[in-house]
Amino acid sequence: MKVIADTSPARAGLPRRDCQSTADRDRALLTLGLELKHSGYRFTAVTPATHARVNVRKPTLPSTREDIFGWSRSFSRGDLSARDVQLLATAGELAQSGPALRSRVRFSTLANQLFIHSAYPTDEADAVFFGPDTYRFARLIRQALPQSRQPSRLLDIGAGSGAGGLYAASIRPNAFASVVLSDVNARALRFSRINALINKVENVETVESNLFENIGGFFDLIIANPPYLVDPLNRMYRHGGGLLGSELTLQIVRQSLEHLAPGGRLIVYSGSAITRGVDKLEKTLRKLLEDSIFQFEYEEIDPDVFGEELDRGPYDRADRIAAIGLTVDRVH
Repeated sequence: MKVIADTSPARAGLPRRDCQSTADRDRALLTLGLELKHSGYRFTAVTPATHARVNVRKPTLPSTREDIFGWSRSFSRGDLSARDVQLLATAGELAQSGPALRSRVRFSTLANQLFIHSAYPTDEADAVFFGPDTYRFARLIRQALPQSRQPSRLLDIGAGSGAGGLYAASIRPNAFASVVLSDVNARALRFSRINALINKVENVETVESNLFENIGGFFDLIIANPPYLVDPLNRMYRHGGGLLGSELTLQIVRQSLEHLAPGGRLIVYSGSAITRGVDKLEKTLRKLLEDSIFQFEYEEIDPDVFGEELDRGPYDRADRIAAIGLTVDRVH
């Protein structure tokens, strides 16, 4: 589906009369997001552990918009305007338990952009996550984004909320002739599509695809922030498969190399379990990237993330889990 930058109700780039209920839901969520953005709403998404610690504190009364749309706290009808309550309801994102209401979505900010994602706690299999890894990913993108004089093609593989691709597009306005946000998760694609409209990023296409299954051609820039943990709940945003969570990262790198245009760059933010001082992900990637047409840099961005995972298998044999950044250039 193509996303149109014009966010007026008649031209929002959303489904129309052939799928009216979907159009109404998406338009309501878009309207709510635009109103929050234009009102100066700000919220920084934290780790689930920090979120839990903050939410056990005595709440402020009445609830603020940050309480409702950031901290995912329950609220009463009087805490939010009747219009905003109706927009949440129309969007299908209002939960009710007795007199208490709750938003099923959160809104978080990254630089000057606003992003819809799933409410806390993100326990659903198709939850769309946004948090500290998103901010680290954005920092890596800013540092590694190549300068380009000609319009180019950008692909965000496993886009989630679309934060990576939409943030990159905001750094280089008019640099990308097309921005493709792909994901296997339909809920993520819905949020990505609406987030593109909220942030007025043009030339965006959302594609439902398991990696490159439904994606063809070459891209000048491919970015990815894949899940990199072994998740017992098998949540899409968190489970990275075998090899202590590195399997999906390796699949993305292997397949991306086949779709990287000459002179193109791949940027990956992921994680790696370090066992007895050995980073097996780095060793595997070095073998994979020995081809002379590629140059790459691999670095630890944060040496110790998700330390709580070390208390249980399979990470009870790992020293630590590191956040890593990989950039790959196809030189010819």
